[in-house]
Amino acid sequence: MEKPSVKQIILNCEKLETRVAFLHNGKLEEYEIERPHDGASVGSFYLGKIANLEQSLQAAFIDIGAEKNAFLHYWDMLPASYEMADQIIREKKEKDEKKRNTFSEKIRRFLGQKPSVARELEKTRKLRKKLTINNIPSLFPAGSEVLVQVTKGPIGTKGARVTTNLTLPGRYLVLLPYSDHIGLSSKIEDRKERERLKKILLELDLPEGMGLICRTVGESRKSIYFKRDLEMLLDYWHRVEEKLENPKAPSIVYQEPSLIERTVRDFLTEDIDEIVVDNEAAATELRRLLSRFLSKSMSGRVKLHNKALPIFDHYSITQQISNIFKREVSLPSGGYICIDETEALIAIDVNTGKGRMRGKEQPEAILQTNLEAAEEVARQLRLRNIGGLVVIDFIDMRSSSDREAVYKHMVRYVKDDKAKSKILPVSKLGLMEMTRQREHESLKDALFIPCPYCTGTGRIKSVLTMSVEIQRRLNEILKRYSSNKNLSVRMIIHPSVLARLKNEDAFILMELEEKYGKNLSFRADEHIHQEEFRLIDPETNVEY
Repeated sequence: MEKPSVKQIILNCEKLETRVAFLHNGKLEEYEIERPHDGASVGSFYLGKIANLEQSLQAAFIDIGAEKNAFLHYWDMLPASYEMADQIIREKKEKDEKKRNTFSEKIRRFLGQKPSVARELEKTRKLRKKLTINNIPSLFPAGSEVLVQVTKGPIGTKGARVTTNLTLPGRYLVLLPYSDHIGLSSKIEDRKERERLKKILLELDLPEGMGLICRTVGESRKSIYFKRDLEMLLDYWHRVEEKLENPKAPSIVYQEPSLIERTVRDFLTEDIDEIVVDNEAAATELRRLLSRFLSKSMSGRVKLHNKALPIFDHYSITQQISNIFKREVSLPSGGYICIDETEALIAIDVNTGKGRMRGKEQPEAILQTNLEAAEEVARQLRLRNIGGLVVIDFIDMRSSSDREAVYKHMVRYVKDDKAKSKILPVSKLGLMEMTRQREHESLKDALFIPCPYCTGTGRIKSVLTMSVEIQRRLNEILKRYSSNKNLSVRMIIHPSVLARLKNEDAFILMELEEKYGKNLSFRADEHIHQEEFRLIDPETNVEY
């Protein structure tokens, strides 16, 4: 008899980092982290200023207040520009000159348009000519203010990627402020359900000129869920408009919600059995969001973890996260895959390892190993958050039906990946080519910095990561020995980590001292590795 499927979401909330893990029968399937930073966050709206136009790239570089200017391709400016121009024209027909100077003039300011531009666009429409990328330089000269949304965060030496085609995602709907398109997720396949949902969307009280897309989680939902979601999205949009009443570029006008709220919005479904969180305030917020978006019964699945052992250790997640950064990943049959990240692409090699067989059973063994590899590759791409061009070297298969089976297996396992993927069938050489969308830097780049000890050929954990780990270990010790009134802890750490703890994170350590009533002291040791630290009893020098 098969064991029942158990799905859990584990949330670790700390001062400097929030982590969320999705477990299926104890196995890590999804993993995300969020840290406070000054960079452009994906999904947020910015009122930017065009720094310069690069005709050779057919792109504009936008100052959004980040360290590096954002990249805006001409194609990402066209549809929204056309919709905004239509808005100006409609208002021109409906209102007289005095009443017209509010919204239309505001839109024109964001586009860098002069009154003559609107007349040119109206003339163009009358002549039934479409706006092309050739019109962009005249519509958006350098210095123009433009409202953009980040679609891809800064990665490496590149700045953020942005678009003027704004989308505002909710739990069940996506609001399109500058498009009147009504659509449904392509993952909703049932024809009758699509017709029902389309009817619900058309009956919603949506402002003129705006559109909606129904998300996959909206399938089988009643109209009241969509109505509530739309009200929330329109409220968000009204806040954006209020901020634009007194525009100041560059500035942020809409901040993408926190990881906790995004988890409820994008991640939670009713087949989740348990949501465990180690922070009381976060647990309260989760219950509130679940009651609002799903049901009160779902809020009852939230549990608070209040044990000395860190929550990720308790659920055996820490070791699984450590395995994410290993080059080799084992397969159930005894085979393994090797993952190598290069500048141009990600190369993945599949090997039989100990699972090698001979004779008649060899083709079946090879197929089994390749099927396991396809599933694990899809999982590793999600966990590591890597993308771009991926080339997978499967073990050679002579049968075309076997190659087709591996291809279908891969398509199946990337279907639920939030990042979009395109996959080509396995070639006769055993190679599969695929692309995976990249919205953020990889997990490795987020957690590690180039190693100063090996001139960048290896990696060590950042001082921020070490600070997080030290605080995590301190929490465990202080909870475990809370009954010991004379407890003192001395931290022996690298000077760079000590500088972080004594400056940026000093208030966190002070909170720990006050909370547990214990004495904490520090000692720098330049001979200790930056990733190492020791927590000892200053009286006995015994390590905790």
